[in-house]
Amino acid sequence: MTISPDPAALARWPDVPACYDWLSLDRRGTWRLQGEVVVHAGLAGFLNAAYGRDEAGNWLVHNGPQRVYVALEYAPWVLRLHPDGNLTTHTGAGVAAVAAAYLDEEGNVLLDTNLGAGLLDDRDLAAFLAQCRCVDGSVADDEALLAVMTGGAGDASQVRSQVRWRDLPLQAVARAAVPARFGFRARPAP
Repeated sequence: MTISPDPAALARWPDVPACYDWLSLDRRGTWRLQGEVVVHAGLAGFLNAAYGRDEAGNWLVHNGPQRVYVALEYAPWVLRLHPDGNLTTHTGAGVAAVAAAYLDEEGNVLLDTNLGAGLLDDRDLAAFLAQCRCVDGSVADDEALLAVMTGGAGDASQVRSQVRWRDLPLQAVARAAVPARFGFRARPAP
């Protein structure tokens, strides 16, 4: 979802400087302004509505003509897994499709969705892991999940390829590689 500033606002205020290191998104999808949680519902709603990315892979909020860049604790989207199986983003947008599922070395779940890369909210990890299955239909146990987290080796690599969430193989991903792999900048800078 690439966003552009309001052309009328740019015409009125063409030289408004961009803002860095003020706004961030934590791993639970909470907006933070200079490190403080945004609790005002109106401000959170504005941030959700004006959130998007630019052509360089930076995530930001347009405040009229001003670009307020967002520092991401993990990924551009934080996802919630609902009891009915649906996924929504921290902004409330519904996820229409998931192309791939990943587990990093720290046990974080990352989903490649139609909206982009999203970190599964840690409060939904138990429900997600309960849906992970081996090829034989059994619930993926700790050993199988650990093999995915560590990238597998030897006999464990066979187990890794057998762990699935829904119809998707659960794949290993290194947390440090996530921004480059999914084409976003976690810490925009001037």
